[in-house]
Amino acid sequence: MQKRYEQPCPIARTLDFIGDRWTLLVLRDMFMGLSRFNEILANSPGMSPRLLSQRLKFLLDKGLIEREVYSEYPPRSQYVLTERGRSLFPVLRAIGEWGVEHLYEGEEQLAERVVDAVSAIAPELTGPKEGKTWRKTVITPRRKSNRKRSVTTSK
Repeated sequence: MQKRYEQPCPIARTLDFIGDRWTLLVLRDMFMGLSRFNEILANSPGMSPRLLSQRLKFLLDKGLIEREVYSEYPPRSQYVLTERGRSLFPVLRAIGEWGVEHLYEGEEQLAERVVDAVSAIAPELTGPKEGKTWRKTVITPRRKSNRKRSVTTSK
């Protein structure tokens, strides 16, 4: 695991808790309905089985997920979010909204496909929140204006 910030700031403390590489992506996968080790591993190319085991153990130890055995022979288990883990939903949603709004400049079609794919799997991640859905940002040509205008994407 990465070096900790060890600061009193709540943002630094939150990053100490869930800011490791892959941890938020494991939580994202669980919010999107993945619950088994191999499902989560297959959804994160580049993450080793050992690293996933470490992240799952960390999340278990911190009370963000629970392990449920669903087969005694052969032994099989799945992971589910606890109430504490589910409380991170607004954080992941906000990160996703920010990413869609700011990180797809020039890739609007890709942003739309990503939003559509996430909406199909986990509509609560992209669905209405205070009357808004995930938005993609379209940059207007500079000669006209430097202002950004938001276009609402909906399914």
